[in-house]
Amino acid sequence: MRVGPRAASACPRSEAATLSASASASIARASSTPPMIGRLVQAADFQRLLATPPRGRSAHFLLHHLAAEPTRPAWRAPASTAVTKSTSDTQAQTAPAPAEDARQTPASHADSRLSTGSAPKLSSSVDNFLVGCWLGCVVPKRHARRSVTRSMLKRQMRAAAQRHEGGLAQGLWLVRLRQGFPVAQFPSADSDALRAAARTELDRLFGQAAA
Repeated sequence: MRVGPRAASACPRSEAATLSASASASIARASSTPPMIGRLVQAADFQRLLATPPRGRSAHFLLHHLAAEPTRPAWRAPASTAVTKSTSDTQAQTAPAPAEDARQTPASHADSRLSTGSAPKLSSSVDNFLVGCWLGCVVPKRHARRSVTRSMLKRQMRAAAQRHEGGLAQGLWLVRLRQGFPVAQFPSADSDALRAAARTELDRLFGQAAA
């Protein structure tokens, strides 16, 4: 007795539809999530920003802006690479020079005839195109003596910048605590009242800069 072919199961289709729906939901969440703001780590960037006039000012904070990209860290060659390079240079200096006729081979003659000049230089306009925002936070110890308070204020600065990132100009930003919050009014190092006061003031400051 011959058995007919078994009907195709609908499970693979349902699984593919589920995977497609979940992928679409992930893409939608990613597109709705605002891009993260980079962090400034080079001391040269902080010095450049502090040399600029404030972009905004509030009772306790100053906001600086500079339309530039962050300084790239200097690259240092590993020690092994430096040793290998010095060894190769020494060998090149001690090696005998090739004969004159050996230097100018027929292939090099052909290359010289085919050459039409030096290679054109590529434009660096793409590298100069500024995209992105970077934030630095300065909370001097003389204005916030307790480390818990300094850490909390830096978190509030980054959170406020992230909330207003869509309206900020591209480039480097710096938030600086210019005056400490009164201890008599906020005795706790990290209280709800202190966080709310800092958040409200920072939102107003970044909102004015983004307008």
